[in-house]
Amino acid sequence: MSIPDLATRTASLLSLQTATEERALYQLADLAASQVPGCCAASVTLWRYGEVAGQASSHPDATRLVQVQLEAGTGPMVDALAGRGPVRCADVLTESRWPQYTTAAARLGVRCSVTLCAGEDEMTVALALLAARPRAIAPEQVQLAELVAAYSAVLVGAVSDYRDSQRTRAQLQDAAAGRALVDQAKGILMHALSCTADEALARIRDVSQRSNLRATDVAARVIDAHGGNLEELKFPVSQRGGRRRHA
Repeated sequence: MSIPDLATRTASLLSLQTATEERALYQLADLAASQVPGCCAASVTLWRYGEVAGQASSHPDATRLVQVQLEAGTGPMVDALAGRGPVRCADVLTESRWPQYTTAAARLGVRCSVTLCAGEDEMTVALALLAARPRAIAPEQVQLAELVAAYSAVLVGAVSDYRDSQRTRAQLQDAAAGRALVDQAKGILMHALSCTADEALARIRDVSQRSNLRATDVAARVIDAHGGNLEELKFPVSQRGGRRRHA
């Protein structure tokens, strides 16, 4: 596959309205396994601030090898994260750097791997390409693998930024809606209790604290009870149906 084709294929995964980090990671693992010659399985591990934040693979064995490295604290992924560039394991049967990893890989039928990282300290994507034959992933394929890793970091970052913006938008909308409820409830109380806006807000907060409800929930109840019995919400109302003002 050419580099432009790879970029196009990666970009096609980015449907922000339906994308999630988990889905993006799985799609990227499948893309790497299918597009890098010699690769039979791939794993993508998302790191944030030095902690694993997500993980996906095109085959369960790739996930097992990630777990082996996390438990042992050594392995090609650990070295790649340490900034040592692409880490190649030409043949696990002759490799001596990571005994736990190579033993597990040999048992799973993995003979060769290339591991790369892309991204920043805040968010890093570790991509591991596995092969069933020694030296199956040729050196000239490392550039393609590096591009897959780079595209992976960009794609996951875009999905993450989009989700963060959606959450912020929802929070702002909730805050605006809550403010509107409180303002409406204040107006009702000002009329019903002949009090000022500050006094109405103070009464809402007082009921909120005593009833362990959010101020917006109290405001919603005031609005629902408008024209009904405000005594149920413990807002002072005179015995003769008129309103009396409290200091």
